[in-house]
Amino acid sequence: MARIYVTCRIFEDEIERLRSAEHDVRMRGEEGPIARDELLRRVTDVDALICLLSDVIDAQVMAAGHNLRIIANLGVGYDNIDVHAARERGIVVTNTPGALTETTADLTFALLLAAARRIVEADEYVRAERFLGWELLQEHLGSDVFGKTLGIVGMGRIGTAVARRGHLGFGMNILYHNRHRSLDAEQELNARSVSFDELLTESDFICVHTPLTQETHHLFNRKAFRMMKDNAIIVNVARGPVVDEDALVWALETGEIAGAGIDVYENEPKVHPGLLKLKERVVLAPHLGSATGKTRRRMAKIAVDNVLSVLSGREPLDPVI
Repeated sequence: MARIYVTCRIFEDEIERLRSAEHDVRMRGEEGPIARDELLRRVTDVDALICLLSDVIDAQVMAAGHNLRIIANLGVGYDNIDVHAARERGIVVTNTPGALTETTADLTFALLLAAARRIVEADEYVRAERFLGWELLQEHLGSDVFGKTLGIVGMGRIGTAVARRGHLGFGMNILYHNRHRSLDAEQELNARSVSFDELLTESDFICVHTPLTQETHHLFNRKAFRMMKDNAIIVNVARGPVVDEDALVWALETGEIAGAGIDVYENEPKVHPGLLKLKERVVLAPHLGSATGKTRRRMAKIAVDNVLSVLSGREPLDPVI
């Protein structure tokens, strides 16, 4: 029997799968992120940890959890985990690749369309009973999407799925910037690999799908926003710190860019107060990228599958390291 701690509420049937394997499972029942001192206290005697991307799992946590054999992250990204420290301690780290690709791509395009066509503003307008009838010069004139140029920063699974929606569904010209060329995307979607600067200057819409690294931290800063078209819209569903929020607010307030669809935040769950004040062509979501019932269930199942595999002495199914 192994001890397992889950830092958040997950589906009860997945907890039962762990218990059916005769493991001792403790699941945190409270909403919101786990406090640091509680996390350090809870890991002291556990063999497996199932955690969220908002949980910082660093060397101190691993030292406190001296029995840890596996850290199963509920998400694709794993920048919240010190993988170097885990490697040194022989702790397996797993994630949930592929589970949320299409769902997150859907949300990306929803934010893009909502910002371009000013859907949230229009909804508030109607609810305030201000709609008096159709006019040629209506208050909420938006931006066309069909046939425009879509720039993808980070052409992985999700970036490619977004590009597919843009090209096949909306006839968009696809530019992308990535560490490696995606020949499949170039062939299927007529996508073109370009420098970051060219992507900034040529794109009407920019969708951010790059992982958070030292190189991508504040990739979108004042310099980047100055290079973008003044009618461009940025959508970020990757990681908040990829975008310098001070610079983003400045760019929106000064008209350097036209709009934004944001699902992740630099100091999450805190949202920059400047963003909260901006409503025209600015859409804010509470980290909804993978938020469908089916996808979240699949993520929980993958995490549990990996824990069961490692605790039974088998190889992890989705190892990060």
